[in-house]
Amino acid sequence: MVKRRVVEGSAERERRAALAGAASAEAALTIAPSGSAPTDLTAAAFFDVDNTMMMGASIFHFARGLAARKYFKNSDLAGFAWQQLKFRVGGREDPQSVAASREQALSFVAGRSVAELVSLGEEIYDELMADRIWAGTQALAQMHLDAGQRVWLVTATPVELAQIIARRLGLTGALGTVSESEDGIYTGRLVGDLLHGRAKAHAVRALAAKEGLDLRRCTAYSDSVNDVPMLSVVGTAVAVNPDSGLRETARKRGWEIRDFRTGRKAAKIGVPSVLGAGALAGAVAATLAYRRRDR
Repeated sequence: MVKRRVVEGSAERERRAALAGAASAEAALTIAPSGSAPTDLTAAAFFDVDNTMMMGASIFHFARGLAARKYFKNSDLAGFAWQQLKFRVGGREDPQSVAASREQALSFVAGRSVAELVSLGEEIYDELMADRIWAGTQALAQMHLDAGQRVWLVTATPVELAQIIARRLGLTGALGTVSESEDGIYTGRLVGDLLHGRAKAHAVRALAAKEGLDLRRCTAYSDSVNDVPMLSVVGTAVAVNPDSGLRETARKRGWEIRDFRTGRKAAKIGVPSVLGAGALAGAVAATLAYRRRDR
């Protein structure tokens, strides 16, 4: 009986993850992609946000901005920070932690208007996020854009905030957690689940199907072992600022490792093979951008 409940629970989590991925892919394409039209129509790059593209957690920076505007108390922010910390460093998904993080995410938006949250997101990005972008990772994203490829963010952050970040960075768009809304007001329910773990892999597959991408020619970047499912569905996986779990996995699977947190060289150096030697200038740009930031 216990085993049956475990199997049923796993099946339900997978169903929610698939639903979240499909909803995220659909939401990503409701906003016209930014930037110039891609010339390489079957390859793309997918970047995690927290600690990969941005220092720290984007949703926590957003929460800080809301706290400064008296949306909730600083004590609530401390509790949220602790929950996010447990969620981030827990390694493998724990259903209880995921459920708790889902409740935290919903508490931000229930009863609020979509337009209000988007407007606040624009303000808070300028105040608390713009200066926290990893220059080296941004240069890697630009390398793919320069190669004529689409570049998408993939994050558990609300899709509206993720799309703001993508637009400000000049990227194609973003896959993020989709919250249900009615008449422009958030209901307090998610469509499926948080875009986390396996849900990210589902989202990437769904977007690839809609956009005609060949996943074998695509590249994915992340810092977290939780994103191994997403990294595993593409032809080239790159660990950026990896946690210990992802660093170990990357070494075992021969994945590239880039670390912009210190002056030490990455464990493996080289341009992702999906771009080939022609993107060497982009790799040099990433190094120079990091050095300028480190001075």
